[in-house]
Amino acid sequence: MGNYKSFGDTKIIPNFPKEKFQSLVKASAAYAADSAGIQKLWDSVGEVMYSLEKKLQQLGLGGNGITTYFSGNCDIPDAKLAQKFMDDKEISPYNTRLFKTCPADTGKPSYEIRLASGVDTAGKDIEGGEDVTKVLGDHEFQGTTFKVTRGDYSKLMKMVAENLQKAQEYAANENQVNMLGNYIKSFQCGSIPAHKNGSRYWIRDTTPIVETYIGFIESYRDPFGVRGEFEGFVAMVNKEMSTKFGALVAKATDLLPLLPWPADYEKDKFLRPDFTSLDVLTFAGSGIPAGINIPNYDDIRQDEGFKNVSLGNVLSAGYKDTKITFLSESDAELFKKWKLPSFEVQVGLHELLGHGSGKLFIKKEDGKLNFDPKKVKHTETGGEITSWYNAKETWDSKFCELASTYEECRAECVGIYLCGSEDVLRIFGHEGDTASDVMYVNWLNMVRAGLLGLEFYSPQTKTWRQAHMQGRYVILRVLLEAGGDLVTIKRTTGEDGKPDILISLDRSKIQSVGVPAIGKFLTKLQVYKSTADYTSGKKMYDCYSAVNDDSDPQFLSLRDVVLSRKQPRKMFVQCNTEIKDGTLSLKDYEASPVGLVQSFVDRFQGTTTDDILQELWDKDRVYF
Repeated sequence: MGNYKSFGDTKIIPNFPKEKFQSLVKASAAYAADSAGIQKLWDSVGEVMYSLEKKLQQLGLGGNGITTYFSGNCDIPDAKLAQKFMDDKEISPYNTRLFKTCPADTGKPSYEIRLASGVDTAGKDIEGGEDVTKVLGDHEFQGTTFKVTRGDYSKLMKMVAENLQKAQEYAANENQVNMLGNYIKSFQCGSIPAHKNGSRYWIRDTTPIVETYIGFIESYRDPFGVRGEFEGFVAMVNKEMSTKFGALVAKATDLLPLLPWPADYEKDKFLRPDFTSLDVLTFAGSGIPAGINIPNYDDIRQDEGFKNVSLGNVLSAGYKDTKITFLSESDAELFKKWKLPSFEVQVGLHELLGHGSGKLFIKKEDGKLNFDPKKVKHTETGGEITSWYNAKETWDSKFCELASTYEECRAECVGIYLCGSEDVLRIFGHEGDTASDVMYVNWLNMVRAGLLGLEFYSPQTKTWRQAHMQGRYVILRVLLEAGGDLVTIKRTTGEDGKPDILISLDRSKIQSVGVPAIGKFLTKLQVYKSTADYTSGKKMYDCYSAVNDDSDPQFLSLRDVVLSRKQPRKMFVQCNTEIKDGTLSLKDYEASPVGLVQSFVDRFQGTTTDDILQELWDKDRVYF
C-alpha cells in the first residue's frame, strides 16, 4: 500500500483534516502501546502526507514529480547517461536504483547504481552471482565515475529468498524446483540473468494447478520506464476459461497472418505459450492487472517463449457495480450486458497476439543480422532497413520512457483489430448477433476508455501518468482522425444540469473505416518498434498523445468534464490462507474498507517488515 495511486501515479490525500487524523492515531491501540514510537512516526509523515507541493503531487523525475528509483537531484539527462553506462556493462536496470552525488569541492557529479540483493557488496558471493561480481566497484564512463554496489533492500531480499527456499519443499516438479532455485540466486546476489534462467524454467512448467511468478517485473512506475517494481502473485487455474484460451493459442498461427504488417516483421517461429485463466489468491504489488504476458525479457519472448495469464476474478470484481458514463442509454445497456465477455476477448488477444507478436531486428555480437536486409523493405519509406537493435540493446533500453505506453497501445490495437474475427469470437462462445454485439462493445469500450484516459493527463507538466490510458487515448485520436463520423464526441448537459459528454461509435463503419485506420497505425507502431526507430516512433506517438484545445473536440476542456464525472477508485480485498491444527483454510473478508484493513493486519503480523522499511527510509531519506 502507498499514498500514490497505482493507476495514475497521483498523490492520495486523506479525505479529512490532519487534526482529526492525528486524533485517530492517538486513539489507536498502537499509540497506547507505544506512544513515543507512534508519535515519532506521525511527526515524520504528518506534514508531507497532506502536502500539495508541486513536486509531491505525482510520481515523476526531476521537476515533474517524485520517485525513489532516483535520488531527488536526478533528471532525464542523468537517467540517459546511466542507461548508456549500464548498456555498455550489460547491467539490466530492472533491479536497480540510481543515486547522484555532487561534491562541493569539485562540483563534478558521480553516480551510484544500487542492485537489490540479499548479499551486500562486501558479503560473500554465492554460486550463480558471478555476473554481478564482475561489475561491482568503480568505473569511468564518458568522463564520469559510476560505482556499482549491491545490497539495496538486503534484509527484505533475504526474507524473500528464505521463504522461497521453504517453498521449494512443496514444488510439484523439477521445473518448479529449478525455477525457485534461480529466483533465490537472483534475489540473494542481485543477478537478473539468474532471474531470466528462473523464468525459462517457469515457461517450461506448463498447465500447473497453482501458478506463481515473482520478481522485478513491470516498469510502469519508473519515470524513465526501465526499472521494475517488485511484485508477485499466487493464483489457481480456472479450467473452464483456460480451455477457451488454449483454443485461442491453437488458432494463433492462423490469426497472426491477419495482422497488417508484412510477414518479415513477424517472429520467425511462433512459440506456443501456456495461456491460462487464473483466479488470484494474492497479488502483491501496487496494482492488480487484468492480464499479463511475461516474462518481460525480449530475448526470451522472441526466441524461447512466454506465458499469458488472464486474471478472471480480477475482471469480474473490477467491473461490478460500475456506473457507466458518457454513453447513450441504448449503448449503456449493451455495454452493461457485454462488457465482461468482450473484455475477456480483448484480454486474450491483447496478451497472446498483442504482446506475443512482432519481431525485433537485431544485429548480433558476431555482426550478423537476424533478418535479410536485401529482402526486407521499410513499409513507410519503401527503402532498405537502416536501423536495428545492437546486441546490448533491448526494447526497454532503446525506447525507455515511451516503451510501456507504446507497447500497451500496440497490444490494444491488435485486440480491436482482430476481435471481429468469427473464429476468435466462436472460441469464446459468441456467434451471430451476440458475436456482433461483443465486437461492437469491445470497440465502444476502447473509444470510451480513450475519453476516460484524460483523467490521467497532467496539464501542468504536459505528461501522462498511466501507460494503458495514454495508449487508449491515442487510439481514440486515431479513430477520430479516420473521419467518416466513425466516432463522434458531443458536449451535452446531464440530468443533473451539469456539463456532460456523449461519445458515439457508428458500428456500421467499424469494418469499413475503423479497421483500416487501426491497421495502418498498427503497422507503423510495429515497424518503428522492429527497426529500433525511437525518433520516428516518438514523433508519431507524441502527436497523437497531445491534449489541447487547438481543434475540436477540445480535449483539454473536455478533461474538466471527465474529472467531474469521475467514479470512485476500486479497492480490491484479498484473501489470506492459514494453517490450523495441520489443516489449510482460506480466510475471506468482507468487501469494505474494514475488510481491506483487516486483511493487511492478518497478513503482516508483527512489526518485522515495518521495522525494516522504517530503517531503509531513515537511511535513504537524505537523498529525497
